Amino acid sequence: MSLGLIENDRAVLGVIDLPFLGQRFKAGAGHGTYADGSRIAVSRTKVLSEAIFGMGDYAVGEHAQQRNVRRLALTGRLAENVLRVRMLGSAALDLVWVASGKLDASIALSNHPWDMVAGVAIAREAGADVVDINGTAHDLRSAATIAVTPGLRDPVLGLVSAL
Repeated sequence: MSLGLIENDRAVLGVIDLPFLGQRFKAGAGHGTYADGSRIAVSRTKVLSEAIFGMGDYAVGEHAQQRNVRRLALTGRLAENVLRVRMLGSAALDLVWVASGKLDASIALSNHPWDMVAGVAIAREAGADVVDINGTAHDLRSAATIAVTPGLRDPVLGLVSAL
């Protein structure tokens, strides 16, 4: 379950329940992020080659081949520069794992509010920089969703800027 609240086009509250892992994550703007009642924070990784990334899945259906050109290019760039790339299949899971330090960054080259709002609020409150592909603060109009530990923001934006 993923439930989020938006105020002025910005994610401000999120709850993500992962019953298969027995975990619940929650965050509210200005109040921090919690997993099962304990406060959590993003990793302190600062070296791209030591980072573990989550990546959104590939497009399917009509025009998928065209839409996947960028995703495949991103996969190649990540494979050449980071420690590991994971494709978990859930934006909510990617974002809470950034929030809890299990992933150092998550990149989804899409931004559907029903997939992102709760996780964006949770990752941001845990200390992640959550931005669009151009580095601007993430909101409902963002084309992509990038959540990254602050020490990796600039190198990550460098990787995605040429896509």
